Amino acid sequence: MTYPTTITAKPGLPFVDIVREFDAPAEAVFRAHTDPVLFSKWTGPRSMQMDAVQIDATAGGRWKYAFRGEGDAEFSFFGVFHTVEPNTRIIQTFEFSLAPGLVGVDTTTFEEVDGRTRLSLHEVYPSVEARDMALASGMEYGIKEGYERLDAILQPLSASSSPRLA
Repeated sequence: MTYPTTITAKPGLPFVDIVREFDAPAEAVFRAHTDPVLFSKWTGPRSMQMDAVQIDATAGGRWKYAFRGEGDAEFSFFGVFHTVEPNTRIIQTFEFSLAPGLVGVDTTTFEEVDGRTRLSLHEVYPSVEARDMALASGMEYGIKEGYERLDAILQPLSASSSPRLA
């Protein structure tokens, strides 16, 4: 089953909150966020070509992914992991190549609820203007389509208790 993605950005606050549920164990949803091969299969919209993904999901480890959009425009996101609690929580910085120096912090939690995993993401931007730039970039579309792609990867798990992913 596909669940709705809720994205909340309250006026005047530099935060974005995202909540989404998946029919899979927290271990599988966490792994899809920390395994570079799996991450590259679902992140972002289908129209983008993922070029490279690097993920060192350890405290102090770095992450980066690069992709191409329309007209072969190149983009990347990157940051540093600060806290990695397997299957439970990730705290990391994030920066977008087209907005250098505008570093944010996000906290992602993975919580099993009624046989599903509820993913909650709280993003803190350096300013309301930086947050609004991110929202205007098409972030909502990319997040929603990416999570739909993740559903397809996690689909075999909804009927199984095994957290194994292809």
